Amino acid sequence: MPDKLSFRALQLANQQRNAYGLRYHDFARYRKHCANRTHRIRSTLKITHGKGKDFKKLPPVSEENMKDGHLQLLLMEAERAWAYSQDLVSQSLQPVNAENAHTLRHSATGRFRRSVNWSTQLLSHCQVLFTSSRLSAESLLETTIYTLILNGRFLRYREDFEDALIQLSVARHLLDELAAAATTSRDQALAVLFADEIGPEIRYCAHELGREKSYDIDGIVSELSSKHKNALVEGCDSLLSRFKAEEEALKHVEGKKKLETLIWEGEPVPVRNPELVDVFLKVQEAERKLDVYDERKVKAGGSKKSVAAYDAILLALSDAEDVARRLKEAQQSTGSAAASSSGARDMHFLYAYTIFQLLSRRIQRDFRLVKALLASPSSPSKIQSKPGQVDARVYPAIVKLLDTIMQGLTQMRTLSIVDDNPDLSSGVDARISYTKASRCLYLARCYVNVKKYAEALTLLQHSSIHIRETQSHISMSNSDAAEVAFFPLSQVELGQLESQLSSDSLQFKRNWFAYNGGAVNADTKSYKKPAFFNIALNYVDLDMDKLLQRAGKESAPTTPAPAPMTSAPTSKVEPVGDKRRIIEDTRAATPEPSPAPARGGLSSLLGGWWGKN
Repeated sequence: MPDKLSFRALQLANQQRNAYGLRYHDFARYRKHCANRTHRIRSTLKITHGKGKDFKKLPPVSEENMKDGHLQLLLMEAERAWAYSQDLVSQSLQPVNAENAHTLRHSATGRFRRSVNWSTQLLSHCQVLFTSSRLSAESLLETTIYTLILNGRFLRYREDFEDALIQLSVARHLLDELAAAATTSRDQALAVLFADEIGPEIRYCAHELGREKSYDIDGIVSELSSKHKNALVEGCDSLLSRFKAEEEALKHVEGKKKLETLIWEGEPVPVRNPELVDVFLKVQEAERKLDVYDERKVKAGGSKKSVAAYDAILLALSDAEDVARRLKEAQQSTGSAAASSSGARDMHFLYAYTIFQLLSRRIQRDFRLVKALLASPSSPSKIQSKPGQVDARVYPAIVKLLDTIMQGLTQMRTLSIVDDNPDLSSGVDARISYTKASRCLYLARCYVNVKKYAEALTLLQHSSIHIRETQSHISMSNSDAAEVAFFPLSQVELGQLESQLSSDSLQFKRNWFAYNGGAVNADTKSYKKPAFFNIALNYVDLDMDKLLQRAGKESAPTTPAPAPMTSAPTSKVEPVGDKRRIIEDTRAATPEPSPAPARGGLSSLLGGWWGKN
């Protein structure tokens, strides 16, 4: 018995379109890719049309020898012709080609009709393979939907809006059935993606037909699909029932690939793109592993191994951010809206949501790293320990981590989804102020380690100001909101931080006083004052050299006696030209003191007592 084929028309078309230009509506690039792809498939299957200029017609391929490559070849031929028709239509709308616009539109119609013919051949082969049980019901449904979409777009291009509305409505109904019964979130997102693409076309056709409620796409689809689905799709009800039975059998095998519902502000966030589903599945798997690890290591506190568990989550969220950014840029460049229903989340919201999740996980990782550093053997086991007992290498690292946390919170505050929520924006502002207060505390401890007490006390004052800002923001927000659960903050933690500030402030003042008596200028001489001066003259600068000299503990410096002046004249030499002239100083010599006249008798002996000569 021949092997069973696994051909997914919608999945293959979506992959090729996104990878080769259609994300930015570059139909010329996609057409060239389809031409190269068909040539490679023909070479692989050895069904080329000969060599040289002579065309060699190939015999038809039997259903027993049919492979996946034959079905892919028909699909890529249909995609190639459709892309060529869209390229010609875009060329006809350019002002440069105004004279040849009719010819270009005529050529586009021929290419579009050829695309429908290729897709019809593909559908007929798939129906035969499904009858022989070589193809699943899901594959036949996707091929049917692909053919209906192409045929409906061709009829809309020909302005046959009534038939186009019927074709597109039946295709939308089948896509809804695919999305409802899909076992994996990726298949569900794929069906939703194609349903969103044809939604505006259904509304346009209904508007052109003059329907009153042309905006109600679901109502139009429900009305028309129930009337025409069995006429357009052979055995539609039996095909759908068989598809649901196959999906129910696969539910136990592929149930792990189901993406959990993302919640924001109590409402689900639909992921309507298969690429985003793939990356969010990786994020979900990494988060599940982290939860299991936390349950096993709950008694270990903050360990370095728990910090490393965040690497997988951050890597997956980085990939999700990259995919969401590219999808958002593509939506901006093409001017298309991904959401079909009013009030649905668009790609801009999903991008902001992904950034929020990435920043929140990064902040959680940094906080765990702070706890791991404080719990390491080189640092104290408690934050409330005295600064003198702390390793000087710990606090600078904590300050660096708090800088990163503050940067992440500041970037989070600028997101549109945060700015639109008053409670969440106030909560983020409160956490920014709290992080600033913690940073000032640890930075002050860094300054204390290098004996800069004035700077440390100034930082503690700034920390007190940030704590008051935090309390003000908390009073204006709901701190128990689920969106701020990544950063729990309560009045108890604020009280603990305030007690640390008061105890550290008192300890820093004592250390400063013991270091240099509270002097701000570090260049003054560091004398150890007696106890009396510690009490009475603490803030007075004293000349300790003079005090020690008067106390007799240090001898006064002896000054050398001046040399006696002689009566010899001094001279100086002044250069005059090449000769030297000696100028003698004619200053008068210092007179010698005359000796006192000699006195004799009793008066000379007693004169010093009575003060008389």
